Amino acid sequence: MSDKETLVSGNLGLVHTCAGRFRGKGIEYDDLYQAGCMGLVKAAERFDATRGFCFSTYAVPVIIGEIKRLFRDGGAVKVSRSLKELALKIRRETEEHIRSGKGEPTVSELARRLSVSPGLITEALCASAPPVSLTFSADGQDGMTDIPVEAPDERITELLSLKSELKMLDRNDRELIRLRFFSGMTQTETARCLGMTQVQVSRREKKILLYLRERLSA
Repeated sequence: MSDKETLVSGNLGLVHTCAGRFRGKGIEYDDLYQAGCMGLVKAAERFDATRGFCFSTYAVPVIIGEIKRLFRDGGAVKVSRSLKELALKIRRETEEHIRSGKGEPTVSELARRLSVSPGLITEALCASAPPVSLTFSADGQDGMTDIPVEAPDERITELLSLKSELKMLDRNDRELIRLRFFSGMTQTETARCLGMTQVQVSRREKKILLYLRERLSA
């Protein structure tokens, strides 16, 4: 399995967490999940491990950006005809492979049989497959009960997004936020560390927080 495939398959839970933030806002969860998978694939393609970022930190803004694009585009997941056709071929190949008694094929096996790249197989699977079930049958009947998204998961997603935005700040602004909100210093103590006045710290802090709020709610 390639690095890209490993990143995608190992981080589908991240897509569920991000998609869960947008539940009940007018778009079906399946569509939210599919859009998030598109974002995950894009993140895996662009990720550069040599830059020192954790993949999840890099991927969350990309996943959320793709989900927000879904809202801007009117709620329809745009999957190309060629990708839909490939997904159909994958389904047929998978069924044939299972019928032959060989079990479910790997991404690499499907890529080899269909003469396409493993990355394209992964993208087609993400685009066409329904989300991994987050529901269960409480009594063995047809009724399905939603598993609520836990607050800690949403909190983790928000923190990852915040961490990504903080990395984009000027070094002095980043240090100000670190001292104030991660080290618990007062504005006066922070001013002393940064060679500023308390008033300057207060004004700068307000501007930074306003900027972060706008970025995280965009």
